[in-house]
Amino acid sequence: MKKGIVFIVLFCFVITSSYGQEKKYISYSVKKGETIKLIAKRLGIKTKDLLQLNPDVLRKPAPETVIIIPNHKLQQQPLIDDAILEEIDSIGTVNTTNIDELKETFIIHKVVTGDTFYSLTRFYNVSEKEIRYLNPVLENEGLQPEMFLKIKPIEDENKVLIYRDSIQENASVKLAMMLPFRAIEYDTIDGKDIFKTNKLANITTDLYLGALVALDSLRSLGISLELSVFDTGRKNTKLDSIVSFTDFSEIDAIIGPLYSEEVPKVANKVSVPIVFPVYSKKQSFFKSPKISKTYADRDFHQKELVDYIFSSYNNENILIIGDSTLASIKNSDLIKSILIQHDSITEPQIIHPSQGYIKKHFIINALKPDIGNWVIVATDDNVITSDVVNSLISLPTEEPEEEEEDQEEQDSKEKDENEEPEMQILPEDTIIKLFGFFKYNRFDKIDNNKLAKLGFTYTTDVYTDENSSAIQIFNKQYVEMNYAYPSYYATKGFDIVFDTAMRLASGNEFKDTFNKGASYRIESKFKYINKLFESSSNNGIYILQYNPDLTIKRIK
Repeated sequence: MKKGIVFIVLFCFVITSSYGQEKKYISYSVKKGETIKLIAKRLGIKTKDLLQLNPDVLRKPAPETVIIIPNHKLQQQPLIDDAILEEIDSIGTVNTTNIDELKETFIIHKVVTGDTFYSLTRFYNVSEKEIRYLNPVLENEGLQPEMFLKIKPIEDENKVLIYRDSIQENASVKLAMMLPFRAIEYDTIDGKDIFKTNKLANITTDLYLGALVALDSLRSLGISLELSVFDTGRKNTKLDSIVSFTDFSEIDAIIGPLYSEEVPKVANKVSVPIVFPVYSKKQSFFKSPKISKTYADRDFHQKELVDYIFSSYNNENILIIGDSTLASIKNSDLIKSILIQHDSITEPQIIHPSQGYIKKHFIINALKPDIGNWVIVATDDNVITSDVVNSLISLPTEEPEEEEEDQEEQDSKEKDENEEPEMQILPEDTIIKLFGFFKYNRFDKIDNNKLAKLGFTYTTDVYTDENSSAIQIFNKQYVEMNYAYPSYYATKGFDIVFDTAMRLASGNEFKDTFNKGASYRIESKFKYINKLFESSSNNGIYILQYNPDLTIKRIK
């Protein structure tokens, strides 16, 4: 594919249509806790019709905002029951109509006489600051008996909450992308030379090309879009001038920059959400609540896989393969400490290399022929990972041939000096299952047939169902635009831009959509964890397993 560095700003215009007023209307002053949706429901009309009557009013108008409503319907019944208003006022939110809805996503506490912030924070393991943040009414009224409080979002791993796409009437979304195209630097270099060896150039361009397909798909859904693209150049060269001389106040979200060191700089200078579109080991140091990471941190991948092993255990023999680094040793010990909390797991074995190499007999002799063997690869070392896989697929299943007697005598002295334990002989049907965190560089160069033979089970940020109509449509669109099939990062670019824009098109703030469930796009799952005073993280990962026929089974 011939790639080019292209800069484009797409402008779409929102056309506001007027709503014919065939009846008599009167003005109405919005009460505390009322929303346009709630008022429309009580009036017996559609929300979009009431919004068209009041095009300059938000869905969550401030108290005492004056709106236009049909006159005769107002006289038929009160807009809101007093009981519901009491719940809304005490809960401190303006977009909820009853407590039952809140209980689906939040732990709710009804204040009783004697409750204090100290007792609530101790019981629910939250801070007073978090409680006040979720319940603004406390600033004026303090804790009052019979008051309902949101304590914290429900974190029930067994509860599956799916994000439902919704598009606000006349939805308009303005996005910005910050990517290191380095156009001026590459202007005199042939495209083939740029993309042949430059990994960053490929990532940057593929993300952008995937984003362009997302824009077409979003526009076809009736969303008005405006995309501004900024070339951030080399690390720490152009970013300061971009954020200093660009007005981002009208931008709904910024996707990028790509360099992890530049992300906090942008967060310090702009007031809009920042979506970090790639994975970096340094992302765990992001602190700004403006930042949302589209990739889960490494420790979450490990937690999910260890939790799966913990819950699926059925008397298997567990081996943990690490390396000689201090970090790996500590991590292996951590995995072991978690696993032994299981009633039946007694002593997982940890194997570390000697001089950067794990001799085969250490692994083979740790296996048990009469029960299943689960081997957890807890190292990033490519060589060790490859050695472990090769050792596990070539088990000694037959006794070695007898050597000539004179040869034995000749080598006896050498064997005595360099004696190593003999490897045990294992049945051909010895059960071995391999586990790994991520399927990235460590496993990408290993033959898939070997991984399939070991039932390789791993965590990953993407899952592809080739039979999915969405994938087939995306592939077709991408090929028509670029004359090549999409790469990993091209699909990521589509997923991130499409998901971000769809959440914003709902009419809600970006982070307000996080508690509404996980969204599934072409390959990615977005299950953002909204942390009040820290960066949010997408914990939407999959656990997959190789089948013997090389197909992939989704376990979680």
